[in-house]
Amino acid sequence: MNKWIRKSAVVLISVLTFGLITPTQLITNVNAENPSERDTVEGARIGSYGQETSYFNEAEVDKDKFIEDLVKQAEMQSYQKFGTRIKPVIENEFREIVMPNIEKALQEIANQFPTEDLLNLAITESPGKGQSEKIFNIKNNDTNTDVVRFHVRRDNPPQAGYWFNFHYHTYHDGFQSHHELGSIYWDKNTPPKWMS
Repeated sequence: MNKWIRKSAVVLISVLTFGLITPTQLITNVNAENPSERDTVEGARIGSYGQETSYFNEAEVDKDKFIEDLVKQAEMQSYQKFGTRIKPVIENEFREIVMPNIEKALQEIANQFPTEDLLNLAITESPGKGQSEKIFNIKNNDTNTDVVRFHVRRDNPPQAGYWFNFHYHTYHDGFQSHHELGSIYWDKNTPPKWMS
């Protein structure tokens, strides 16, 4: 019965503290030989929390991990924008032609900021629908302003069919210059609207 109570207490404490206090921390605190060696439950929670969130600690931001996460989010946002009608047609070419260039652009952008400022950058979560060019923006959460805007434009050169032109704009020139990421041919027919 003693083991059953101990196991129940471990589960209950883990659930109530959302996993911030591990049972081993409590056991260590209870088994300490004198009261001065025992931490409070609050101390155990803060220590555990600090260990679990070391990635987000400003002094220890891993720039490569940050860029890797941005690239994954960028790819997901792009596929969301393409929708179920465009994605199957251009997915392979997008992955081969455009994604490597998006990754390079994100690395260049991340290199423009000090490591501690990377924590303030985030990808917007809603691509533009219909005829909108917006795939995603990267914004500075402190200033609530866009830093970079990634777009895709539908081009229709004379007698050349429809093309998807991927590019981005930066805040350096007021989002005026196009920085090319690549183009993918669609067809002679008009492509469907985004996210359809």
